[in-house]
Amino acid sequence: MADKQVFIDAIKSGYSFKGESVQIGAAMLNGEVIAEAPIFLPLKTMNRHGLIAGATGTGKTKTLQMISECLSDNSIPVLLLDIKGDLSGIAAAGAINDKVTDRYQKLNLTYAPAAYPSELLTLTGKDGVHLRATVSEFGPVLLSKILGLNDTQGGVVALIFKYCDDNQMPLLDLKDFIKLLQFIGDEGKAEIEKLYGKISTTSTGTILRKVIELQQQGADIFFGERSFEVDDLMRMSADGKGMINILRVADIQDKPKLFSTFMLQMLAELYASCPEEGDLDKPKLIMFIDEAHLIFQEASSELQQQIETIIKLIRSKGIGIFFCTQNPMDIPAPVLAQLGLKVQHALRAFTAADRKVIKQTAENYPETDFYKTEDLITQLGIGEALVTLLNEKGIPTPLAHVMLCSPRSRMDVLTDAEVSAINGKSKLVAKYSAQVDSHSAYEILTAKLQEAAEKSNAEAETKASSKSSKPEPSTFEKVTNNTVVKSMMRTAGNGIVRSLLGALGLGGRTTKKKSSSWF
Repeated sequence: MADKQVFIDAIKSGYSFKGESVQIGAAMLNGEVIAEAPIFLPLKTMNRHGLIAGATGTGKTKTLQMISECLSDNSIPVLLLDIKGDLSGIAAAGAINDKVTDRYQKLNLTYAPAAYPSELLTLTGKDGVHLRATVSEFGPVLLSKILGLNDTQGGVVALIFKYCDDNQMPLLDLKDFIKLLQFIGDEGKAEIEKLYGKISTTSTGTILRKVIELQQQGADIFFGERSFEVDDLMRMSADGKGMINILRVADIQDKPKLFSTFMLQMLAELYASCPEEGDLDKPKLIMFIDEAHLIFQEASSELQQQIETIIKLIRSKGIGIFFCTQNPMDIPAPVLAQLGLKVQHALRAFTAADRKVIKQTAENYPETDFYKTEDLITQLGIGEALVTLLNEKGIPTPLAHVMLCSPRSRMDVLTDAEVSAINGKSKLVAKYSAQVDSHSAYEILTAKLQEAAEKSNAEAETKASSKSSKPEPSTFEKVTNNTVVKSMMRTAGNGIVRSLLGALGLGGRTTKKKSSSWF
């Protein structure tokens, strides 16, 4: 009993906060739920990012859903990246069953089903709010990193952006960018090199192939207008709850480059658009990235470094990023070091490699006198996790084995009729549904090349007309125009000149000198 009381005191001390907080469950000891030791998340440090990890079927997605509900209840907007397609149910109320009732009784809490205000977003043009971004918004540096270009090729991309800026040519979609690449490698090569220096056709060819590779993953749908405004992610519902934006990307699991492209652009746009906020009482937006390994598995070292930099800096904008993945080792170490909240569901040890990962994972958590972490990670039940986070002073809390609350919204997907109903009420669907093809670089260059072609044709016709209006040459002209005859006449003329010079007595060295000055 003394040990139990010491444990309760340690948990209460570690998870008691002055500012606003939300309860996500209660601590456990020796397999028993200790309702007197509730686990709270402080809203003040939710912008310090986080990790939700664990093997398939251990409850990661439901934890993500439950935390999102808590944030919405506290007027914090959420962006969910739904890779598996099973988060849309957050827009509908949950159902009471025996398992849920038993869990909440153990936690000494009351289960109240609830639906949450939601927007359904899409990257691929399916039902929902269509997210797009223009090529210009990426900029030359970010676009070069996404395409995996070297410094020389990146310089060509920067040159294209510079040329477009100087000539008021908007770069909106990939069609614009490809047209520019073709232009500077062909018709516009002389003009570009005169203004900006030599360009390697090898570089432009390589860049074009990289762009085509991106197109093959569906990037044409993503690049273009109308560009999505990040302020639309930070809205509140009529009753003051934070809007939950669900980006359904189940159809791009096999397109990791497109997924990482979107993610980096979204993070960069949020960082660029949001002002510095310092330490807020609660964040302005929380983003959850399910199946986060998809961001990093196809990322080049430069792209990964860019993501790391944004993760380090974006918290000062009042934005928190939470990664959800099976294995904590999926997240690069520099990013993992930035994550304040860690929710570790069960891991399975089937191989020696699995046991090694479990040992490394256990070493990443604070030491504790109450658990043997390495063993406990493999014994956690569904909906249970090891939790540690940063308190309001930025100090890690004690490690706690936690029985987590279950979501109050539906733990299943919406029906097609329910999806249609949500989209039918959405103001954003109407705002972003129409694809706009503005007058941009493609149209400007096409018109420029067409005008040049018409001018060239007109000049050719004028020249041909002028040539045909000349009188028929005489027999003598025809003969003298003959190349062989011309050569013979030049030879004869030279001989006559030499004869004349000799007749004038201008011979020897003096003759050569004077002849060179006269002729």
